[in-house]
This record gives sequence, C-alpha cells and structure tokens, in this order.
Amino acid sequence: MLHPLKRLGLILSLCITPLLAQTPDDFYRELAIAAKAIEDPSIYYDPSYFSIDYPMGDIPSTKGVCTDVVIRAYRKLGIDLQELVHEDMRQNFTLYPSNWGLKKADSNIDHRRVPNLMCFFGRKGETLVKSTRAEDYQAGDIVCWSLGGGITHIGLVLQERSSDGLRPLLMHNIGNGQVAEDLLFDFTIIGHYRYKP
Repeated sequence: MLHPLKRLGLILSLCITPLLAQTPDDFYRELAIAAKAIEDPSIYYDPSYFSIDYPMGDIPSTKGVCTDVVIRAYRKLGIDLQELVHEDMRQNFTLYPSNWGLKKADSNIDHRRVPNLMCFFGRKGETLVKSTRAEDYQAGDIVCWSLGGGITHIGLVLQERSSDGLRPLLMHNIGNGQVAEDLLFDFTIIGHYRYKP
C-alpha cells in the first residue's frame, strides 16, 4: 500500500499531467470542436448595433453575424474576445481601422467587426500564409475574405472535410445561420490567422 503522501503525489500527477500535455494543436482542435458545436441554421442574420453586457456580453442568442461565430466559439473555451479586443483597442486605438469614424473604443461593437478582428489576430496571434492550398489550413484557423465592394467575411476552420475530402469545412454565417460549409476558396482570402491567448 502506498504511503498517503506518495498516493497524493500520484493523484496530483495524474490530474495535472494531461493539462501540461495539452499542445497548441490540442487547443485548436478544441476550438474547431467548439465551433462545430454552435452550428445552428436558425440563427437570424442581424448586423444591428446592440448594447450588451461587458465583459462576456453577447447579442441575443437567436441572432448573429459572421464575427459572432468566432466570438461564440472562443467563448465556449472560456475566452472572451469582447474584452480582449476592447482592451487592446482602448490602449492602441490608432492601430485599428478607422472605418466607422469612432473616436474611442466601444465594447458593444469593436469585436463584432471583421477588420478589427483581423487587426487583433494579426497583433496578438499568428499571421499565416494566404494560400490556395487546402493543406495550409488547419482546424481552429481563422480565415477572412473579401466579398467585394468593401464587404468582409470571417469563418473558423473545422476538422470536417468537404464531400470530396479535399478541403476543410468552415463554420461561418453569411446569412443562412451558423453553418458548416465548403467555401474556403469561394472568395478572395484576405487574412489567415491562428490565435491562442
């Protein structure tokens, strides 16, 4: 029989070792799983301005846009992009896009704008190659596109693959709810990021 202190040490090592063993790849896989878990085609596309709680605020759960997909996936892992983006914008406001004529950061909307997320992920995460090779995109990656006419879009790479197995699916919302689709190369890719706080 093990001495009580040795037994306690064994128990602690069994509990802590899996936490220490988590690699960045594990994190991104979990992020992709979190994104898949929020799939909901009934989400009504609503780009309206909402006054929301801070931190950990969200618009009504039945509504959303493309940025809300990314925000909600990270939030399932306990990561609040609302607070992270807002605090970075508050301290570095001039480094962020001035597309909306704002004079200061706004915790209700800052994190819900694709150009702001692109700036944040570029500053705080890894900026990856914008390639036309599907193998360059891994589960948990964030992809941004230009839809033309100054309209941008964002999605999160999943583990699931296209029906021909050649491309990863992405969780996004372009007007048909939070859905997984094969659209990686449907639009011009303008950003490719990986972010783990």
